[in-house]
Amino acid sequence: MSSDSCVEASRGEAVPPVGDCPEGPDAGALLAAIVESSDDAIVSKSLQGIITSWNQGAQRLFGYSADEVIGKPVTILIPTDRLDEEPAILARLQAGERVDHFETIRRRKDGTLLDISLTVSPIRNTQGKIVGASKIARDVTERKRHAEQQSLLLREMHHRVKNLFALAGGLVTLAAKNAETPSELAHGLRERLNALARAHEITLPNLQMDSVPAQHTTTLFRLLQTLTAPYQEDARPRCVMSGLDVEISAGSLTSLSLLLHEFMTNAVKYGAFSADTGDISVESELHSGTLHLTWRESGGPPVSPPDAELGTLGFGSRLETVLRTNLKCQIMREWRREGIVIRALFPIAVINDINTI
Repeated sequence: MSSDSCVEASRGEAVPPVGDCPEGPDAGALLAAIVESSDDAIVSKSLQGIITSWNQGAQRLFGYSADEVIGKPVTILIPTDRLDEEPAILARLQAGERVDHFETIRRRKDGTLLDISLTVSPIRNTQGKIVGASKIARDVTERKRHAEQQSLLLREMHHRVKNLFALAGGLVTLAAKNAETPSELAHGLRERLNALARAHEITLPNLQMDSVPAQHTTTLFRLLQTLTAPYQEDARPRCVMSGLDVEISAGSLTSLSLLLHEFMTNAVKYGAFSADTGDISVESELHSGTLHLTWRESGGPPVSPPDAELGTLGFGSRLETVLRTNLKCQIMREWRREGIVIRALFPIAVINDINTI
């Protein structure tokens, strides 16, 4: 056996030889040990797609033992909607090509799906004829999850920066209408911007994903007071809360803060808080383990449902979809002429991690 084919048989890929390849039973045992101890799944198959070898890494990744899969078609690992990948891979192998770092999805024994990075190489015999293929599979599920989290965070930051400019503009307009002197304008605007910064801090996601988050808790009404503080006036409260105040656990605080922040942002840009005469009332009630939250706007400009066609929804709408899933809640809107009414239903166990109050 040549040095090239020795390395290729053990790893499924040809690399330039370094010195002479040892021969004999000791060499075979060494190469088998290397394959068997690999953290990656290393599998070989025939040109007909039948599994011929299966290491411990493959057992850990896919859940099947070697006895369960050797002699079976490799398609037992492939989801139905990806079965067309196998003929294409075999065709490339028979042409002597290598499939390098191909990201796809495979199915474990228990039916769960995995994101994997797959490298497939032809196996040649001592005459150079292609007689099979080796596959090296690596689980990239966690990496993809982190990439998706990063993408969502970046889009959220972009969305938030645009909203902050809109909110700051609204605060300037509000302060200017109520101030009689430049110093009053500066003082009022500074106070409102500070309140906005405090509300922004509550709703800011944890940027250190690997760190342990601080276990801060608050109540629903304290959270609403913080979010609405920049728009309150000394003469009259513009946001009134009534009903049951509930504790918000650390686990649901960020998602609920972001959701209410979206409600508030839309009220400032388009709803009750975009006009001097606008007001918001928030009612909270508990029925059979479900928190019923009613957000009611009045005194603002006339409202109507947005003309959001399929595929044109903004990031705020997509973010709300994610937050609804996180909080396991339902959200319904009534587009009344005098102002929007939003009804949200939350399982109380999700909000405060307590089954009863």
